[in-house]
Amino acid sequence: MKTRAAVLHDAHKPFEIMEVDLDGPKEGEVLIRYVAAGLCHSDLHLIDGDLVPRFPIVGGHEGAGIIEEVGAGVTKVKPGDHVVCSFIPSCGVCRYCSTGRQNLCDMGATILQGGMPDGTYRFHSGNTDIGAMCILGTFSERSTISQHSVVKVDDWLPLETAVLVGCGVPTGWATANYAGGVRAGDTTVIYGIGGIGINAVQGAAAAGAKNVIAVDPQAFKREAALKFGATHAFATADEAAATVAELTWGQMADQALITVGTVEEDVVTSAFNVIGKGGTVVITGLANPEKLTVHVSGGIMTLFEKTIKGTLFGSANPQYDIVKLLRLYDAGQLKLDELVTTRYTLDQVNEGYQDLRDGKNIRGVIVYDTPA
Repeated sequence: MKTRAAVLHDAHKPFEIMEVDLDGPKEGEVLIRYVAAGLCHSDLHLIDGDLVPRFPIVGGHEGAGIIEEVGAGVTKVKPGDHVVCSFIPSCGVCRYCSTGRQNLCDMGATILQGGMPDGTYRFHSGNTDIGAMCILGTFSERSTISQHSVVKVDDWLPLETAVLVGCGVPTGWATANYAGGVRAGDTTVIYGIGGIGINAVQGAAAAGAKNVIAVDPQAFKREAALKFGATHAFATADEAAATVAELTWGQMADQALITVGTVEEDVVTSAFNVIGKGGTVVITGLANPEKLTVHVSGGIMTLFEKTIKGTLFGSANPQYDIVKLLRLYDAGQLKLDELVTTRYTLDQVNEGYQDLRDGKNIRGVIVYDTPA
């Protein structure tokens, strides 16, 4: 079949909207009609060259939609089911899935190559195979994906809102609750209040942190953080550090969560300095893997028992946590609707990413009107 998609042909170039061929589902695969796709910063890393996929590639790794067809052996979903996609597939049987670490599933090793685990592709243009970001390609009206990449959700939930729990919401929320281990009474500092950071704020507040301190140069993002549970918000790391010292009588923060769009050495240093004895720095944001961004005193790390750790998906388990977060939303205990700043059409994908660069959006969402 034919489908319209936003294709990235190389770094430092915009997405091109084009009609591509799409294969139907093979064994263990499903055909999905996307209802919505989130504009997440990770796709900007492809444009900027920080992450290098196999080009060309259909962008988008945050999606929600309706299953239209299933291949042989599919048992998780059936046609008509509403699903949210997980940008990390989870097979359920590898070493990591079977020990409760679905976010590290071995199937995730190929997500930047854009092909199925067997090395084949479902998007094509003439004789050219086109990959799919995170094996999803949510910047397409339809896609053929693995059943291990979908999570069935309650069909009364609005998919244009539920789409947010495919990446940004659980990554931020779990960065605080799982990777950061925020507890009642803690002081938590969060650097970068975008789609992930705003949900780290929600997560830290939900965990009972006494002080939730947001750091972002954009005034409207600081204002949003205060509405989502932050107790304080500052434009600079230095301002935040001074207040942390005052609030904690010099003990400093328990956690520093780095959720900026692109991680640089200075933010890691600020985070390391703002935590006290036994404190934890969690690096959730990305940078070019070849760039060394962590330079701190090993002596201080030892003497003060400080920890620096990375996390993927906030160390959440997508098959469980996506459903859990949507049920918290359904119960009025998690804000999702308020996260969406602007809605776009597929043709406006480049405009949406420029808005993200310009700091205008907490979250942008593409909404499709593709006929069933």
